[in-house]
Amino acid sequence: MSKVLGDTFETRALEYLQRRRMQLVARNVRCRGGEIDLEMRDECGALVFVEVRARASRRFADAATSIGATKRMRIVRAAQHYLMRWRGALPVCRFDVVAFDAGRIRWIPDAFRADGT
Repeated sequence: MSKVLGDTFETRALEYLQRRRMQLVARNVRCRGGEIDLEMRDECGALVFVEVRARASRRFADAATSIGATKRMRIVRAAQHYLMRWRGALPVCRFDVVAFDAGRIRWIPDAFRADGT
């Protein structure tokens, strides 16, 4: 997926989550070996690391299923790196996915955990 197209889906995901009362903390946080598309705060104050995925069709797999163990590990590593610079008490955190499949959006809260489950 091109950078421009990826940015478009990230913006759509951001707008979708903001309509659900989540607040943007940061966007496209990169570290060596990983990247997090969106960092959000939910209504309860949890820090939410969001992976945005898009697929034009479900021919091979849906967008959420395409996030394999290696990709999850990179997202977790990037989140850990991000939190090392956090000032103050660490917030409750979770990993969500916003998936676009053939134009349909699906939000999966707590899609995976840092321990691999």
